[in-house]
Amino acid sequence: MTARPSSRKPSGPEVPHQPTETHSAETGPAGPAEPGAVRGTERTRSGSGRARGSATAPVTPPAGDEPSVTGTPQPAAADSTAPEGSVPAGNEAAGTADAGAGSVPPGTGARPARSGGRKAARANTAEAAEPDAAAGSGTVTAEAEAAVPQPAGSSGTAARPARAARARAGATKAAGAGTAPAGAARARAGTTRTKSTRTGGTSTDVPAADAPAATPAAAAGTAATGAGAPGGASGTTPGATTGAAGARSAAAGSGAASADQGGSASGPGKAARAKPAGAPRPRDGRGVRTAKPLGDDDRGRLLSGSHHDPHALLGAHSVRGGVELRVLRPHALSVTVLAKGLRTELNNDGDGLFSGVLPQRTTPDYRLLVTYEGHEDGFEVEDPYRFLPALGELDLHLIGEGRHEELWRALGAHPMTHQGVTGTRFTVWAPNARGVRVVGDFNFWDGSGFPMRSLGATGVWELFLPGIGEGALYKFEIMRPDGSYTQRADPMARRTEVPPANASIVTESHHEWGDQEWMTRRGEVPVHEAPLSIYEVHLPSWRPGLTYRQLAVQLPKYVKDLGFTHVEFMPVAEHPFGGSWGYQVTGFYAPTSRMGTPDDFRYLVDSLHRAGIGVLVDWVPAHFPRDDWALAEFDGRPLYEHSDPARAAHPDWGTLEFDYGRKEVRNFLVANATYWCEEFHIDGLRVDAVASMLYLDYSREDGEWSPNVHGGRENLDAVAFLQEMNATVYRRCPGVVTVAEESTAWDGVTRATHHVGHDGFGGLGFGLKWNMGWMHDSLGYVEHEPVHRKFHHNEMTFSMVYAYSENYVLPISHDEVVHGKRALVSKMPGDWWQQRANHRAYLGFMWAHPGKQLLFMGQEFAQGAEWSEGHGPDWWLLDPSYAAEPDHRGVRDLVRELNTVYGKAPALWQRDTVPEGFAWVDGGAWEDNVFAFLRFDKHGSPLLAVSNFSPVVRHGYRLGVPETVTAWAEILNTDEERFGGSGVLNADPMKAEQVESHGRRTSIAPTLPPLATVWFRPA
Repeated sequence: MTARPSSRKPSGPEVPHQPTETHSAETGPAGPAEPGAVRGTERTRSGSGRARGSATAPVTPPAGDEPSVTGTPQPAAADSTAPEGSVPAGNEAAGTADAGAGSVPPGTGARPARSGGRKAARANTAEAAEPDAAAGSGTVTAEAEAAVPQPAGSSGTAARPARAARARAGATKAAGAGTAPAGAARARAGTTRTKSTRTGGTSTDVPAADAPAATPAAAAGTAATGAGAPGGASGTTPGATTGAAGARSAAAGSGAASADQGGSASGPGKAARAKPAGAPRPRDGRGVRTAKPLGDDDRGRLLSGSHHDPHALLGAHSVRGGVELRVLRPHALSVTVLAKGLRTELNNDGDGLFSGVLPQRTTPDYRLLVTYEGHEDGFEVEDPYRFLPALGELDLHLIGEGRHEELWRALGAHPMTHQGVTGTRFTVWAPNARGVRVVGDFNFWDGSGFPMRSLGATGVWELFLPGIGEGALYKFEIMRPDGSYTQRADPMARRTEVPPANASIVTESHHEWGDQEWMTRRGEVPVHEAPLSIYEVHLPSWRPGLTYRQLAVQLPKYVKDLGFTHVEFMPVAEHPFGGSWGYQVTGFYAPTSRMGTPDDFRYLVDSLHRAGIGVLVDWVPAHFPRDDWALAEFDGRPLYEHSDPARAAHPDWGTLEFDYGRKEVRNFLVANATYWCEEFHIDGLRVDAVASMLYLDYSREDGEWSPNVHGGRENLDAVAFLQEMNATVYRRCPGVVTVAEESTAWDGVTRATHHVGHDGFGGLGFGLKWNMGWMHDSLGYVEHEPVHRKFHHNEMTFSMVYAYSENYVLPISHDEVVHGKRALVSKMPGDWWQQRANHRAYLGFMWAHPGKQLLFMGQEFAQGAEWSEGHGPDWWLLDPSYAAEPDHRGVRDLVRELNTVYGKAPALWQRDTVPEGFAWVDGGAWEDNVFAFLRFDKHGSPLLAVSNFSPVVRHGYRLGVPETVTAWAEILNTDEERFGGSGVLNADPMKAEQVESHGRRTSIAPTLPPLATVWFRPA
């Protein structure tokens, strides 16, 4: 990979606490945003019947709603030491409740009220005057009331429990209101109510006349009925107040007596005890008691987005005397709790906080009705803070160990059904963050109401947002350790906006694969023993403007017609700067959105497979750009990059190198490799810039790098990472091949990881390696004028000295036809005819040489101009109206013929990686510029390849051949007229003569065309 322009942009100011979103997508008119909101006027039911649990109470989810577990324990990579890790303690806060030890749930264990007597009163003074969860609420309907057990009392009535009686003694009551309990019912029947005071252990009855009269609104409270309340019911018998109870919701806030006023617990004339000091706060006019206020520290951290566990403060929690509910809804005017038999408005605590204690024994299955200015009807929504963590403990354990091979299933944004509710789970790894919030188009990029919780010691933050689905745009707003804020794209995003916009997009796949036959048979033959001819493509510029689906129509047809077995895509992972060609990645898990969606890319791969063409992609784990919305100092400190700035900065490209020694970073990259192979059915990964990863002193001068623990220059962390990556990919993805772009003499690039070489290292485990030495030497040779080539003859033969040290690919890649290096045909000397002839001869030599071959787009038809990502190949050269079109079409026809003959000649690929597959006939004919060699298949059947890089015809050029072959036939000649050549051929089979040559007893004497390569096989 050559030096590429950096995508780094000038860094801007820190994002403030309330950031101004610079996102390019339209967010709609200003106003409140509620994920999954339903307008209040559209609500047709009083409560949900789904079984749900409190976000922080130990609730057993319904069957099928257990937290997801996507990870599976994994064996360590071969000869790799598994990184240390520990099972995280989990989310301790998720299982706690606010109730103190030994607290009694409201309404349980309460003793029935005793009928009169000072002894009975004294017996109960030790108990606090707590309100009963089912008594005195202006919002409890008949259904809820009927569900509360009523202990039997004296005088033939269903007497209230003592605790409820004491609650009524200390609560505000309105005579005649439909919410009054037994004592109030008797007051409506004409019974005199009393105000009771207590001094020195005695009770004094005060005439009811001292109490203010009930307001007209209170007296008419029965007109407003609750859910299921029979209209007009006004029963006066406590045991038969079911109908009247349904009308009690109107009594809340209908005008109340003083706090001292209350009714007798067991009938007229019975003294009610006074409210002792320290009693709970009374219910407000909406039927909820005021919740205990948050402490200054918790409140401040919650509002600033720095609280590690907002679920411990928000949502529903069982407390003594009811269920405490707290909601964070910035900019809301009101928040009302909706449940079966319950509709009550919470108290406004300011700063977007709303709270109250519901008169419920257990956490109800509730929703929220939130109103905003201009939206008084409100939006009905789920409360995100009532849900248990949606990420399983096995996932957290594997993340903590750095061994989660399916990391993309655990982190990122995932639409799902959790505890019976549809929504999206957001998770992100940010261990240095003081707090993380989710922002997106669903909340107008204001995350103040959506703080995430930290899950144990793994550094993972999580939040399940109901109602959010596919297509939602989002980012993470992170509070750095210094208290500043930054908005970041999701490192695990599987879809992104089209650059230069950079938000992540919630997505899931719906593609149905049709390549089962290809996937089944692709691993039947090892890749180094099979034909492999690769066409390298830069997708955005191959046919500029085409989408993935449009490419799926044209590309497979074109590649199949030319006979290539595979295509190799330059990086398709999302990148902000097109001029980097994809080699400066910011979205490692997202195919670039420039040409469509991830499913569109799947469709392209599927189409190629159904056409019988394999797919390789360039993968870039060596470095990443410094864009301040991506991975660089992601949570305020070096995270994905090395903490040592000298180690982190890549000297060539202005980018940052990954910290391969950090287990979570290594896990991020290893999982990414398997992700492309499993999720997109990729058949191979060409790993970019491996040399820059392997050496600590790569492009660094003395004093700019530090040696490893052994005093060497090898990057031991990178070695371990590459070994783990290869071992994991080959274990999980049969038939996949990994290819290293490695330009040095590192020993064992394609050796198995458990085979230790002379340097003390195990192999890196790659399947193939680009032969950069062959490419450099051979191109250097053909660039010389033929008259001078004899002085560089060894540049064409030296590759056979090391040809079997690795499993090689011979690349004529994009790097060789850009930045002033000229296109392949333009590298050749001579006039236009000679340039094309040299071009054809070189391709014939390349296809016959041991190793697989790769050719970059445009070189198959001898494009004369360098490649540019802006306009791609010069297809106009193949326009029949162009005068030189036959010249270019002839070269393309040759490439088709090369691939066709290559695929039918096992001698050219079956024994590419073993010395038995090759033998020189004449490698020393430097005066003639001729190279002749034999290739053998696994049965020993030969193929003779002869290249004449001189512009003269050589008649009767004798070559020694195996005596087992009696006749030879020409099967390919790059000088054929149909390819644009002069037409010097060996039309008839040649019999082997008993003439010794080149150390062999038999020989043939073919005619060698000028600047051409000829192949012969047994006739």
